[in-house]
Amino acid sequence: MGTHVIEAGFPVNSETEFETVRDIAASTEATTCGLARIVEGDIEAALDAGVDLIHLFVSTSDVQIEDSMHSSREDVLERSVASISRVREAGVPVMFSPMDATRTRKDFLAEVLQAVSAAGIDWLNIPDTCGVATPTRMGELVRFVDEHVDARIDVHCHDDFGLASANALAGFEAGAAQAQVSVNGIGERAGNAAYDEIAMAAESLYGIDTGIDTTRLTELSRLVEERSDIPVPANKPVVGRNAFSHESGIHAAGVIENSDTFEPGVMTPEMVGAERELVLGKHTGTHSVRERLTEAGFRPSEKDVKTITRQVKDFGAEKERITTEVLFDFAREAGVPRKGDDDGEDRSGENDRSEVEA
Repeated sequence: MGTHVIEAGFPVNSETEFETVRDIAASTEATTCGLARIVEGDIEAALDAGVDLIHLFVSTSDVQIEDSMHSSREDVLERSVASISRVREAGVPVMFSPMDATRTRKDFLAEVLQAVSAAGIDWLNIPDTCGVATPTRMGELVRFVDEHVDARIDVHCHDDFGLASANALAGFEAGAAQAQVSVNGIGERAGNAAYDEIAMAAESLYGIDTGIDTTRLTELSRLVEERSDIPVPANKPVVGRNAFSHESGIHAAGVIENSDTFEPGVMTPEMVGAERELVLGKHTGTHSVRERLTEAGFRPSEKDVKTITRQVKDFGAEKERITTEVLFDFAREAGVPRKGDDDGEDRSGENDRSEVEA
């Protein structure tokens, strides 16, 4: 699909994960990245896996340094510089993450940034580890980091407040060159910025040619949904099953006439490998009913359409959604003819708009 970097895993985690990272690195043209703490064994495992980029990370917020690492600021600085030096000696590019950056004191963060920049990093990742950033704060933090490092900036946003994608885009606007994303937003707790949302926002809202084949985003989403057994909400942006569905009569009538009326316009279902759908329910109008029936070969009169639309609304008020088969049952019960039928009845006086359009 043209994905730029695949962060394939944490090689030191287990033999299975090591083999997985190694196999991905050997079989893809994308840059393969391996995770490593500022620990010698982690670094050697990542190097042995043959990755193209090593992502070093260490906690920099006081609460994580003290209560998770049981370490000190001085130790964090010393080991970070030593770890970067080891990776550079091996001739592999390095990304560095001050974990929990959005809760790290600015004075210490600046000290860390200056030290790791001097040690020679290629990328500085800004992790919003606990998802507490807002778009404004993320933009400010990216600009702050940019003042202290020579490296390119990457952002890693969590979705605890539903702001991960917005924060990633704010990072781009402030000068970040890359964002870490995951398919369907899968990640710790509420997840991370979603691959599809960031790719389509960059392409459609910012006019950036990402090089990603966006027509396979829906296919990819369904594949990961199946393999991960983590369901995608129907109202998920871009790839959710309702993303291009229309039930409201006003909306449906508009998109039948011109899809730009009630869709973004700059993002079509075809762009993400999806299909537009007119959903039947209690908000359905005559346009949707007529469209569905004529597509199926029925020849409804205006009177037929109004009668069946009322049935659809009444049924939809009792049920969550009406299937196409239920709609066709309504049509058959009403005696609506289909193309090719010869019922001998002259229905032309009933102003069958769909027949005229056909």
